[in-house]
Amino acid sequence: MADRYRTLAAEHAYEPPPIKNSRFLAFVAPAESEEEARAFIERVRSRHDDARHVCWAWRLGPDGKRTRSSDDGEPSGSAGRPILAQLEGHAVTAVVAAVVRYFGGIKLGVGGLMRAYGGATGQCLDRAPLREVVVTEPLVIEHPYDCSGAVQAVLAAEGLSPSSREYGDAVRLELSVPRPDLERLRRALIDRSGGRVILASPELEQ
Repeated sequence: MADRYRTLAAEHAYEPPPIKNSRFLAFVAPAESEEEARAFIERVRSRHDDARHVCWAWRLGPDGKRTRSSDDGEPSGSAGRPILAQLEGHAVTAVVAAVVRYFGGIKLGVGGLMRAYGGATGQCLDRAPLREVVVTEPLVIEHPYDCSGAVQAVLAAEGLSPSSREYGDAVRLELSVPRPDLERLRRALIDRSGGRVILASPELEQ
């Protein structure tokens, strides 16, 4: 799986020049889930409820493998797929794009629609602010009290701080670790504690 990915830093909108009197307004936004993506599409649709078509696509997950698109009444393959192709071509994920069309009275044909929808999306993405996200993994650390100094030294060296601490028969820490650093952290904790730490994923404890 990917250790990092590119996504949008913020929502962005762009309207290129009309094509044969039809307007194509492109909107893009970061989205971590299908629910967020659908909510964004509905916001765009509600702001442009007088438009004939609101076509869209999303690409989700660190690897960008969760995808979906819609032609919203345009000829099959003429709108949603070109929008998705731009998300893939710009190598962004955790993102949703919607393109609003105001029909200008002149039909563009399937090829013309593909160029118009894809072009509006691509130009919007060219101008949108991007950011890189490092994928993190949840980790649970349990250790005896007399290993506290060693464990804290390792975490401090990695710039990590637990999100929660529990003190019972042993110390239990929960934290998020950048995926590229996870194996190095595991080795360091085991080495510094003499193998006395217990490392697990929260999901494995359930």
